[in-house]
Amino acid sequence: QAQLAESGGGLVQAGGSLRLSCAASGVIFSINRMGWYRQAPGKQRELVASITSTGSTNYADSVKGRFTISRDNTKNTVYLQMSSLKPEDTAVYYCNADLKRTYFDGSYYYWGQGTQVTVSS
Repeated sequence: QAQLAESGGGLVQAGGSLRLSCAASGVIFSINRMGWYRQAPGKQRELVASITSTGSTNYADSVKGRFTISRDNTKNTVYLQMSSLKPEDTAVYYCNADLKRTYFDGSYYYWGQGTQVTVSS
């Protein structure tokens, strides 16, 4: 089995910064795409940013220029550096990874348990 564990959420004032981390562990053969999603109360879960194994990135328009996604393939870890935070960034942030557990397995999406980010005005 494979697991994703997020860390780094918390309470921050508007204009501040936070760095989220997500480490994949367990039986892992390879990880293709990793990403961060968020879900605010009463809203649908939305993609924040994603990154492939070769470093290609994609960002939601609402976070471009403020958030940076990166990964360390040696540690099976993805990061989200969040700067110039706004109250509308308040949400539960979820890590997502498209991974194969063994050479013979297909790729499946795994989710972390989520970490709360609260931005006060």
